[in-house]
Amino acid sequence: MLHTKSTHFDGLPDSAFIRLNQMIDTRLTPFSASTIWRKVKRGEFPPPTKLSDNITAWQVGDIRRWQSKCLTTQNSSRGDV
Repeated sequence: MLHTKSTHFDGLPDSAFIRLNQMIDTRLTPFSASTIWRKVKRGEFPPPTKLSDNITAWQVGDIRRWQSKCLTTQNSSRGDV
């Protein structure tokens, strides 16, 4: 069986956290780090949680809801819904 990095994400509970470099490495978003931070600032991407002084991460459930919202928006704009 092929085991990819995104398969690991699929197995995480919604309450888990994922760091920025993991999101980029697993290609959970098509964005660079700079674009993700810009979208967070604009309210177009879920805000992260500060876990400690040096660790900022996103909750997996927030990323999944964002992905779902993007797919719904994309499908409705194409008339697929």
